[in-house]
Parts: sequence; C-alpha cells; structure tokens
Amino acid sequence: MAEETTGQKNDDALDGSGLGEYNNLVTLESLEHVRLRPGMYIGRLGDGSQPDDGIYVLFKEVMDNAVDEHLAGHGNVIDVTLADNTVTIRDHGRGIPLADVVNAASKMNTSGKFDNSNYKGSVGLNGVGLKATNALSEFLEVQSFRDGKTARARFERGKLVEESGIVDAPEGCDNGTSIRFKPDAELFKNFNFNEDYIEPMVKNYSYLNTGLTIMYNGKKYRSTHGLADLVNDYMTNEPLYPLIHFKDTDIEVVLTHTSQYGEEFYSFVNGQHTTQGGTHQSAFREALSRTIKEFYNKNFEYNDIRNGMVAAISIKVIEPIFESQTKIKLGSTVMYEGGPTIYKFINDYIKKELDNYLHKTPDVAEAMLKKIVASERERKAMAGVAKQARENAKKVALHNRKLRDCRVHFNDPKGDRRDETMIFVTEGDSASGSITKIRDVETQAVFSLRGKPLNSYGMQQRIVYKNEEFNLLQAALNIENGLDGLRYNKVIIATDADVDGMHIRLLMITFLLQFFPELIKTGHVYILQTPLFRVRNKKEAKRKRRSGKKEAGQDKVETYYCYTDEERIAAINKLGDNAEITRFKGLGEISDDEFRDFIGPDMRLDRVTLRKEDAVKEMLAFYMGKNTMERQNFIIDNLVLEDEEDITK
Repeated sequence: MAEETTGQKNDDALDGSGLGEYNNLVTLESLEHVRLRPGMYIGRLGDGSQPDDGIYVLFKEVMDNAVDEHLAGHGNVIDVTLADNTVTIRDHGRGIPLADVVNAASKMNTSGKFDNSNYKGSVGLNGVGLKATNALSEFLEVQSFRDGKTARARFERGKLVEESGIVDAPEGCDNGTSIRFKPDAELFKNFNFNEDYIEPMVKNYSYLNTGLTIMYNGKKYRSTHGLADLVNDYMTNEPLYPLIHFKDTDIEVVLTHTSQYGEEFYSFVNGQHTTQGGTHQSAFREALSRTIKEFYNKNFEYNDIRNGMVAAISIKVIEPIFESQTKIKLGSTVMYEGGPTIYKFINDYIKKELDNYLHKTPDVAEAMLKKIVASERERKAMAGVAKQARENAKKVALHNRKLRDCRVHFNDPKGDRRDETMIFVTEGDSASGSITKIRDVETQAVFSLRGKPLNSYGMQQRIVYKNEEFNLLQAALNIENGLDGLRYNKVIIATDADVDGMHIRLLMITFLLQFFPELIKTGHVYILQTPLFRVRNKKEAKRKRRSGKKEAGQDKVETYYCYTDEERIAAINKLGDNAEITRFKGLGEISDDEFRDFIGPDMRLDRVTLRKEDAVKEMLAFYMGKNTMERQNFIIDNLVLEDEEDITK
C-alpha cells in the first residue's frame, strides 16, 4: 500500500531531514516499486520480438531457481511448458519450505540462497528474481511439495488473491516447486514468446548442466559433453582440428579454429549466459592468446591467433557481481572473497592445460599453427591497403555526410543508454534524411549507402578496405579489430520494401556473413520493418486538410499502418467505404512525422540469425555465387503468376 505525504508545510525545518520547506514523500511496497520501475529489475519491457525483452528475463529468473536446485544436488529433471503465453516450470528439488511459500514469491530479499554453502554456483543470490516475475505478471501461481504435504498461493499483478495453507499432497507426488505465470499484457504490450529465443535458452541450460534433463513442451534436452555440445551446435563452419575440451570443478573451456573471419566467444557464469562478456571473457581471450604465443615461441599478434577461433568458457563464482539485474556482463574481479582474481585463476588454468595438451597432441598443434600463419600472412598482405583505407576513412570522417552519428556509444562502459544505441544503414539520401530528422540524436545514428553495395561473396578480406562503402561502414562500426570496440548495440538494415531494397539487404547480409559473422551470431544485426500501406479515414483526412489543423489528440485522423496484406484488408474492413489506401514504395516517401513511430520504442525489428542448420555456406554459394543459369532456372520453375483479378486488387 502506498503512503503519501504531499505538500505538507514544514515551517521551522528543524527536523533534520534535509528535505527543505516541503516534504513530498511516497513509500511503496516492494512489488509496487517493481511495477513502477520495471527497468531497474528486468532491463526493458518489449513485446517478445527481441531476445533481450523482459518476458525472457522473467522466464530465465524462474528457470534459474529450478536449475539452482539441481546444482545444489537436488533433482535431475525440470519440466517446462509454454502454451498461450503462459509458462509453467516444475523442478524436482526440495521444494520451498511450506510456511514460506507466500513470502518467497512476494517479499523482497527473501531467499534461501544467502547461505553460500548451499548455493555455491547460483546466479540469483539477492532474492529478487521470482518476486519481480510475480510483480510483472498478470498472474503467478506457486506451489511447493515437501514430504507428502503441499502449499499453494496465487497472485495477480503481485497481489495475493488465494492461499491454500498446508494440506496433503497428491499421493506419489515428488518434492519440488511449480511456478506458473503469464506476463502482464498491460506492461508487455501485444507480447508473444518467440520459440527462436526460448529454445536456445533451454539448450544452454542443458549444455551447462550435464546430467540435467529438461523436458520442454514434451521434447527432451540433455547434454553429455557440456560445452563441447554447445560449440558443435553453434559452430557454422567445420572445425580445422578436433575440439579441445578441458573441465574442472569451477571451470570448463572448449576451443577450436574454423576457416571463418573474426572470433566467436561464448561465456557463462554460474550457468548464466553473459552475452556481453565481462571480466571472465576478457581474461579467457587474453589467456588463450598468451599461452598459444608462448607455446610456439613466435611473435604472433593476438588478432592473428584468435582469427577464426570459436571458444566457450563457463566458470563458477561465489556471489558474482553483474553490471545489471539482467546479468549479461560480469563485473566481478575475484572468484570469491579472499580468493584468486578471475584473471589469475583463468590464466593459470589455461596456461597449464592448453600448454600440456599442445605438447601431447602435435597434430592439433600443427593444424592450429597453420591457421595462425595463414591469418598472419593475409593480414600482412593487405597491411598497406588497410593503412591507406584507415587514412582515407579518417579524412572522409572530417566532412562525412554518410554517417550522422549519435552522442552515446555502445563501447562506452559508463554510458547509461549504451544498450539503446543503434545505427540505421539506409539506401540513398532521401531515406537517411527522413530518419535523420526525427531520430533520437542521443542513441540513433544513420549511415547512408550510395547505390547497391558490391557482391562480396567469395572475395578476400582486403575487399573490405578497397571498397569505399565497406571501408567506411567498418570504420563507423569500429569493428576492424573485433567487437570490443563496437559503437552501436544494434546494426539495423533499413531498406525499401521493394525488389531493389531486398537486393541491397541481401548484399549487406552477405558482406556481414563473409567478414563479420560474430556480429550476427551475437545478436547485433536487425532488419527494420516499415509499413507497406497506410489505410486511413479519407472523410476525416479531407476535413482535416480543409481545416488546416495539425493532427493531435482527439482531432487525429483514424489511421492504420499495415505491414502485410492481411493487416491492410483488416484495416479496410474497419473503415469500409471511407478507406483511403496509400502504398509506400520507399522510405523516402514516408513523412517525417509518420516515420517517428516506425523507429521509436515500438519499432518492428527482425533479428538476423545464423545457425548451423541454416547451411549458410551452401546458401550463399547458390544465391550469391556465379551459378547464374542455375538460379535463373530456379526462378522460372518456382515463379507464381497472379491472375488479373488479384493484380487489379
């Protein structure tokens, strides 16, 4: 219940509060505060269309608790069901103490994990996750089973509405906890869980917890080889030598090289996927480079050593410190209080295990050396081209109209809005001009392409420097030496919804797949959806034009922006004979005021993904290679002609 004091005069101001002449205080119960400031607890709300949207944080918080029971030695199976945007997670651990079921779901800082001896490898140690899920859900039901007894409670938007007390459990029921919840549609507008984001989360839990079985919607997920299974699953190129795999009590690592450009690292802390890395990933990358360099006793550059490397690390830290509640970047510097630094722990382990392995496995050492030397040779061969290209990029930057930059950047560790940063890659000046006029100059940058980019399929990396468009884009993103310097969290390809726009989009994705696949794999590349049609009430629009009034408030014309033919038809049916239909042929045709909604908080983005089953190598060879006749025959064989009636519509 909120208690409020508003505008109460403090005549003598001698109470020592330091509040000044007036006291304006609001005291909120803990879960009310979560609903008022959800960003403090889950990062962002969203609608489920992006992998970092809040509904996935809610899912993860409940899953973390179930996995923690497994890590503590209680329960080897977790049942997960997702249906009608409602999640049910049932573990087979010890179960919440029956008398504490209500408090465990509703009282902040109520947790059994404050005792480190019970939960050494836990992620959630602050007693917040389940409570935040409860506060931000339309409803949440928690039920605990312990030794033949059970207790159940139901909450609606964080408020207790039903409580069973302690009663007999059904006969033969396992101990454990069941959490069932549905995110609140009042907060997560038009949300939907996306299987493409949920399944990788479930897979990661199985990879990081060998011996744990997760039954997700009837499908079984279980890993035998841990991180080796993860790397094999995520790797989109064949390894140049067998995976190197080490595992100990508090650390597990896997590495290999492929023929791809760039480096690909996956890092985890206590089972949490740290998608933005942190101290452990930095230590891991440096330890690998240093150990390999010393083993060969050659003055290799670290970038040459890591070029083409695919690797993963998982460590267990007591009371890890993350840089936000969403726990995607580790900030801890020590393994535990009074223990070794994370850097020393990882460096000592890698130096010992990897050095021994390379001495004992000469075939792998030779294959690794061959890859590093090839990377070094290619880098040196284009050193002159790269140097000249960098100088050209700097000169162009002085009077560069291709890049309209923003003020906040992703590579600024202290940037409050760094996660909101994005760059729109547009075609032509008209589209970039529209976006530039109405963008958020703090976090949104615009890069304008000139015509169609080069088809880079099958070309060597030097083309990145020789081609002005690619060189300037690489410089704008600041990714020449890897993703550490990436200046924008989202790279958004914003092209027209026509044949030429689709072609430019394909050429841009080809370029990124060829030379910066890690940018795609780490979830930084998106496609901007823009409406194909505007359907509005022509009667209201005509009256508006006559009056000369601006559209605002209740005077606003009833308008629907449609991204598909189905949405267009639905809008026409709503407006009937008053429907006025406009087909947007290009981004430059959309007015500045209209465009504001399309790149605002509710913008529609499609994330570009890269998975092993996509068979990217074969796909690029077919669509972007020199097999012109084969593609032509494919188009002819699969061409579908619309009849005249459809065309006139």
